[in-house]
Amino acid sequence: MTGLIELKLNGLDQLFNSMDPSPFHERDLDHDAEEFIVSWAAEHPRQHDLKLVVHLAEQDPRVSRPGPLVSEAITHYFEYRATMTRRELKRLLREGRTAFIVGLLFLGLCQFGASTLAGTTGWRNLAREGLLIVGWVAMWKPLDIALYRWWPIVSNLKLYERLARMPVEVVSSDP
Repeated sequence: MTGLIELKLNGLDQLFNSMDPSPFHERDLDHDAEEFIVSWAAEHPRQHDLKLVVHLAEQDPRVSRPGPLVSEAITHYFEYRATMTRRELKRLLREGRTAFIVGLLFLGLCQFGASTLAGTTGWRNLAREGLLIVGWVAMWKPLDIALYRWWPIVSNLKLYERLARMPVEVVSSDP
């Protein structure tokens, strides 16, 4: 089954970021257009292929055949977004590994300090308990990354990869 995304535009300028001086096929998509496409794509089930139909009210005189240009630009843009998301995931996992090593070393030091205070009473017992708690709190960030923070990034990566593969059709209502 195919999930259809329809985008109605007055002209090609609405699709691309007006601040980007690059040629059309290398330009970034306009933020609103990207948000619209991504949000509609996210609503379709993951097992569905996607298809984008761009309805143009006016033909751009600078572009004789907008179909291939728009298709290439959208593919290029979402491939770029997938690449950037992949880099973000690698950076997060590298940060998680580093935080895990630092947290583990700190936990070990806290455990060692707590073991030297074993069997004590009063403020030393309080210090021993505090060291154990602080040591385990230091493990929060690596556990947060390993258990929770990578999921949404992988989800976005898969969505961008789907969007980069989707066929794009341009329908012009301008004669």
